[in-house]
Amino acid sequence: MISILFGGAVAMVLTLLGTRYAIKWLASRGYGQEIRDDGLKSHQVKRGTPTMGGTVFIAATIVGYFAAKLFTMTPPSASAILVLFLFAGMGAVGFVDDFIKIFRQRSLGLRSKAKLAGQTMVAVVFAVLALQFPDDRGQRPASPFISFIRDIGWLELPVIVVVIWILLLIAGMSNGVNLADGLDGLATGASMMVFGAYTLICIWQFGQSCQTAPGTKCYEVRDPHDLAVVAACLTGALFGFLWWNASPAKIFMGDTGSLSLGGALAGMAVMTRTELLVLLLGGLFVLITASVILQVGYFKITKRTAGVGKRLFRMAPLQHHFEMLGWEQVNVVIRFWIIQGLFVVIGLGVFYAEWVTG
Repeated sequence: MISILFGGAVAMVLTLLGTRYAIKWLASRGYGQEIRDDGLKSHQVKRGTPTMGGTVFIAATIVGYFAAKLFTMTPPSASAILVLFLFAGMGAVGFVDDFIKIFRQRSLGLRSKAKLAGQTMVAVVFAVLALQFPDDRGQRPASPFISFIRDIGWLELPVIVVVIWILLLIAGMSNGVNLADGLDGLATGASMMVFGAYTLICIWQFGQSCQTAPGTKCYEVRDPHDLAVVAACLTGALFGFLWWNASPAKIFMGDTGSLSLGGALAGMAVMTRTELLVLLLGGLFVLITASVILQVGYFKITKRTAGVGKRLFRMAPLQHHFEMLGWEQVNVVIRFWIIQGLFVVIGLGVFYAEWVTG
């Protein structure tokens, strides 16, 4: 427990203090956000706001984790290292995307195929490595089974299908967080809630691990305590970043931050055997992604059948629909945080109820 608290505190302090200097450094070099000309007019005032803030909380999370390991004199685990690799790797793809936007002074960075290729490469390396490194019980970081709260015994997949499944999960979550990152503090606060939930889940799994507390209700997770340290570091880092990212934002996380956070969410889900539960815990990201899919699908269907494309929402992703209805940005963010909080509470309730009922 000491390492969990220490790592989270270090990450929070580093981000809280480091982001202030990052804002000055990025602003002095003109590394500001580009805004689409066809986007909301109210967002044009954000043009030039420093971006790529995700680099700060990525660094703070990694430093916080290894500081906790040094403080407690314990070795890092394969599960934690792999989640951090996925976190940083997806962040690197986002960083290239952000840098191209800044360098070329346009709102679009990497071409979609190049961006997808980068995400795929990182995700496949993660998936393949996660199926390696058995511990003394033969437990590996990832499992060949699809999981909800535990592995679903009848859903064992061939290795190649497992890799594809993990790839889809990573792509879905990273793009979900990316789509949510459109209003000041929205993605940061929502992600912080989910990683906070994973801190509690991992602590519980550690206390009920099959290695220390064998029984019918125990959890077969390779490194639950170390995963709790990673989740706590992520929570603390985002807490510090939110201080500067809340409305009016002094800095944006950029694709550097959003892609990395989505990757970390998927990585935590894979390692803790909660691959389907993460869709509930991160329900806001699922809703926002679904709004884009529905908007595009409905437009194409109506254009094909009626000759004129129609829209379900005034603008997608979903948060911009409510802005178009006249809601203030702060109101949209707070209300979406409330929705995300409800998803987290329901997800934790389902997680605990499964343990109680056995």
